[in-house]
Amino acid sequence: MTVLYEDNHIIAVNKTCNEIVQGDKTGDTPLSETVKAYIKDKYHKPGEVFLGVTHRLDRPTSGVVLFARTSKALTRLNDMFRSHDQIRKTYWAIVQGVPKAAEARLENYLVRNEKLNKSFITRADTKDAKLAVLSYRTLAVGERYSLLEIDLETGRHHQIRCQLAAIGCPIKGDLKYGAHRSNPDGGISLHARSIRFIHPVSKQEITIEAPVPDDPLWHTLTTNL
Repeated sequence: MTVLYEDNHIIAVNKTCNEIVQGDKTGDTPLSETVKAYIKDKYHKPGEVFLGVTHRLDRPTSGVVLFARTSKALTRLNDMFRSHDQIRKTYWAIVQGVPKAAEARLENYLVRNEKLNKSFITRADTKDAKLAVLSYRTLAVGERYSLLEIDLETGRHHQIRCQLAAIGCPIKGDLKYGAHRSNPDGGISLHARSIRFIHPVSKQEITIEAPVPDDPLWHTLTTNL
């Protein structure tokens, strides 16, 4: 586990593609428990350690995950994530091919299929459809893959994966949304690159950035950035 930032109220770590943020039916140790153990050991805390989950990343996705170390920070961060007005999350994605437009704003209505754990683009009047909005720009182009930077305006289920696949550029390794083949580590090439927000207690602007995965293609496409 790599800690990217910590103070008395928050802690941010760089999640790998194989980790889960919170416990689920797999029974695997979640990142939240690993962070608790780290805090308990580093600060010699007796008893139970408080740690609040403020947001999640899909298991196959890597990058910045922000946790709250106090209840005050958790309440305020939860409000900020709900309103989307004081937090900006930026993602990097390696996708198949090259987008027709070097940059664009995508607006689609998505509906989630719980059984398949997958989202689909649909019409606005479809039952349970939700508006999904993101902007992307192309940062680098290789022989078979491109590197995109994505800014989320909404936080829908599998939003980035679904919307990029819809423009003919599925994320590398994302078999569920049309990638040609899986990645060796079982993850997908989607990385929560940075998060910028107003600190819930100090009110200072904080930017936390996560190094990209240690992978030859990631290094090739990001070398000149």
